[in-house]
Amino acid sequence: MTPAEAQTLADRPSAPERAARKRPGIWRFASAALIAGGTLAVSGWLVFLSPVLGVKEIKVEGVLALPADQIERAAALPLDTPMATVDLEAVRGRVAAVTEVESAKVERVWPGTITITIRERTALASVPMNGKSAVVDRFGVVLDIVAVAPPRLPVVRLPQLNPQDPVVRAALTVLGVLPEHLLRKVHEVQAKTADSVTLLLSDGRTVIFGGPERAVAKTRILLGLLNQRADTFDVSSPEVVTVR
Repeated sequence: MTPAEAQTLADRPSAPERAARKRPGIWRFASAALIAGGTLAVSGWLVFLSPVLGVKEIKVEGVLALPADQIERAAALPLDTPMATVDLEAVRGRVAAVTEVESAKVERVWPGTITITIRERTALASVPMNGKSAVVDRFGVVLDIVAVAPPRLPVVRLPQLNPQDPVVRAALTVLGVLPEHLLRKVHEVQAKTADSVTLLLSDGRTVIFGGPERAVAKTRILLGLLNQRADTFDVSSPEVVTVR
């Protein structure tokens, strides 16, 4: 070995020295990983466990007759519940279970608001039942039982009050498509079958409406006929309308 080669070997770092030189880089990587992991842990705690990003307000929209606090109680959502963990569908289900609620929607509005938007059921008709009157909506859901039928609501005379009964659905569907000014003129609704809905108007005239099929077209035709002097309007078949 020449003197130059010996000097070169002497200048080379030993294995322990090379390992020592690598350690600062390893420690820097480890430190960065620990910092990143700690940041993620803190972020996860803030989002999923801490009340810092919790529910601060429950906002109820769409209420008319219902008190907003009744909807809040039904939601059963404590304040400071972490926003990210709120089960929106579960809250919606609890609110929708309120009899007077037809539909509900629940949304997160960051950083701390849960918005509940509802559509209230609307009384459409009264149905005589066991000496009293059941006030029902368009789906046949009973909203109230009263001793005297509200005069502003049409009376629906049915063999039974079963929302799944085709006769019940037909009668309420027909009422549901009538415009408000025409609905106010309906005194009574009779139906023995799903295709034999008959409207008795408050002025004594009769409308043979038939079934709920093509109800919008039938209603449009009826509105054009009511200015005629007649006692009975048969729009059960829109192609063959009878006035007598």
